[in-house]
Amino acid sequence: MTQRIRCAGFGGQGIVLMGRLIAHAAMVEDKHTTFFPQYGAAMRGGTANCSVIVSDGAIASPMVEEPDVVLIMNGPSLDKFEPTVKPGGWIFYNTSLIDREVERNDVNVVKIAANDVAEEVGTSRAANMVMLGAFSKKLGTLDLDTLMGSLDVQLYGKGDNVMEMNREAMRRGAALVE
Repeated sequence: MTQRIRCAGFGGQGIVLMGRLIAHAAMVEDKHTTFFPQYGAAMRGGTANCSVIVSDGAIASPMVEEPDVVLIMNGPSLDKFEPTVKPGGWIFYNTSLIDREVERNDVNVVKIAANDVAEEVGTSRAANMVMLGAFSKKLGTLDLDTLMGSLDVQLYGKGDNVMEMNREAMRRGAALVE
């Protein structure tokens, strides 16, 4: 199994954190992984995306030109990355911020109101965790518990309240696709 994943959105939406969590969880599950972040000069509000590969075997290159899965958090990212998804691949997108439908009919589409669900948890900043929870539950690439455990490493020192909100956001995202 090799899965090429791209996470994309605005800076400040936790796009790079999503990629780091996927890569860390893959390592914990004894899988091969690469992580390649890309973001503009303006951290908040600029564009951000990252590529992650998760595989049972060796990975020849960290480049992801035709992803199997995209996790899209905003409209401009859907516009940019929808055409790149491999036929038969998956587009998870944030309907809280994207007001159009996916135009392709050769991909699987999962609509997640990530910001709305995150607000219910207590902060829209956890929208990325809602999306990760949905991704984990729907595709099974990584176990949800492993992703939640990776929060302890990636958000070390952020406090129990922040950690629990993020875990709850992941659980709610997973529940959306059950």
